[in-house]
Amino acid sequence: MVESFRSRLIIALDPPAGIGDSLGWALRIVNETKDLVTGYELGLPMIIRSGGLNNLARLLDNMGDEKLKIADIKLADINDMMILSIEPLIDIGFNAFTAHSFIGYDGGLRDLGEYLSRKNALLISIVSMSHRGGVELFDKVMDRLVDISIRSGSWGLVAPATRPWILRQLRRLLEERGWRYIKIIAPGIGAQGGLPGEALKNGADFEIVGRLITRNSFPRRKALEINSMHKNILKTIESWR
Repeated sequence: MVESFRSRLIIALDPPAGIGDSLGWALRIVNETKDLVTGYELGLPMIIRSGGLNNLARLLDNMGDEKLKIADIKLADINDMMILSIEPLIDIGFNAFTAHSFIGYDGGLRDLGEYLSRKNALLISIVSMSHRGGVELFDKVMDRLVDISIRSGSWGLVAPATRPWILRQLRRLLEERGWRYIKIIAPGIGAQGGLPGEALKNGADFEIVGRLITRNSFPRRKALEINSMHKNILKTIESWR
């Protein structure tokens, strides 16, 4: 599924504050951009404000079967509670889930990874974050967080576009340990300060872009512009991409 994707762009569907029809807002953006992206990321604001699981199912179905549909709910609990939380989301079409690797392996991320594998869904583990507080803990133990994530069967790792040296460090770590197949997904493009394409230059495989596209009056045009930037950058970087 994922290896056939060509775009390096994932759109974060975070609805603006005060919008009355979050579902309609998201459907419009998906309809305008779904041929341009690898997939979409839906955080808790979109999931909560969609109006229920039936509405969410409609939104996910509209994206198309081949798209990455990430529930960015940042799971951080014991195994049973995490699995109970995501069962209904898998049933309506989500095929990837973010989880915090700091919960550990035994009784935590390992069992989540095994469950998702049985469901043909992907585990995306968070090993660093894009806000300033990320330096207080994540960056100091990133090696250990990566080890936990890989042992748990993670398909991808989340690291910030806002701190390119972290992306470079993470890419070197994966290369040194023979984990070239692991994807790096970088949020923080646009409103948080990351520039489109910079994360790809520094080792990321995909960039997550939200408000830079979704708050634009012409989201399709902006997505096309970012894809064009990505294509030009990909021509200049190494073949492991």
